[in-house]
Amino acid sequence: MATLYTNSDSNERKTWLLMSGFFVFIILVGYVFSYAMNDQGILIFAVIFSSIMSFASYWWSDKIVLAMSSAKEVTHENARELYHLVENLCITAGLPLPRIYIIDDTAPNAFATGRDSEHAVIVFTSGILQKLEKAELEGVIAHELSHIGNRDILLATIVTVLVGVIVLLADWFRRWSFFGHRKSDSDRGDGRIALIITVVAIIFSILAPIFAYLMQFAISRKREFLADSSGALLTRYPDGLARALEKISADTEPLEAANRATAHLYIVTPFKENEGKKIGFFTKMFMTHPPVSERIAALRGMEIK
Repeated sequence: MATLYTNSDSNERKTWLLMSGFFVFIILVGYVFSYAMNDQGILIFAVIFSSIMSFASYWWSDKIVLAMSSAKEVTHENARELYHLVENLCITAGLPLPRIYIIDDTAPNAFATGRDSEHAVIVFTSGILQKLEKAELEGVIAHELSHIGNRDILLATIVTVLVGVIVLLADWFRRWSFFGHRKSDSDRGDGRIALIITVVAIIFSILAPIFAYLMQFAISRKREFLADSSGALLTRYPDGLARALEKISADTEPLEAANRATAHLYIVTPFKENEGKKIGFFTKMFMTHPPVSERIAALRGMEIK
């Protein structure tokens, strides 16, 4: 029978397999675009530019997200019970205590951010503190600490760099090819091969960003499964997190602080458009979170040895 250990290991392997495929894909896309335009500078400039932008986002992402969410920091003095829950689980997990923030919103939800465990932040809505029981809240905290311990923020940053490079390459290729910015083909050899490569590059410029986002969403879903299993392992009580996911997903109140840029951070997507509906394969591919029903089934179908 599957255990939390095997589920964690399986998701970790699948995530890095997807990452390897991402690297291969970006090299292929970059090569096709560069060959079609006969200019290696396209790939070099795109990689450098995207890396710089992603580097800046990585260092200041927590401040940006906290400002966008209108989150306020709390201390031991004004959130004593919550502070103790987080502190105790941090000791169990062997992690430094993150800063704790609260969003004044009655919709239940939570997320973690920060570039590493030394600069981590956990954010809770006031609604999740009011609506969850202690065991359920511990499950949520453990899930978010698992994101921190599993270095999901770093992985998300790497994926952002790769997606950014692909989207930029596709956009620049379409613009430059439309305006005829192309180096001479006099030294390219067979013109038919060059024409084929150009046609392939045009197709790639349309499809590559879609595939890149699909891979990003797939990795995000895998990390949610991994954080669920790691969090349940931390508390030794999978049903606590399962019950929390049920309550959060069943709550119909919209989370006003959330937007499309930050939605992927939350433990459950703050947008309820698919809740209660049968989710098809195509719809699932464009989701940043796995269906809650699948996450709950995975938690309740496992045992801790």
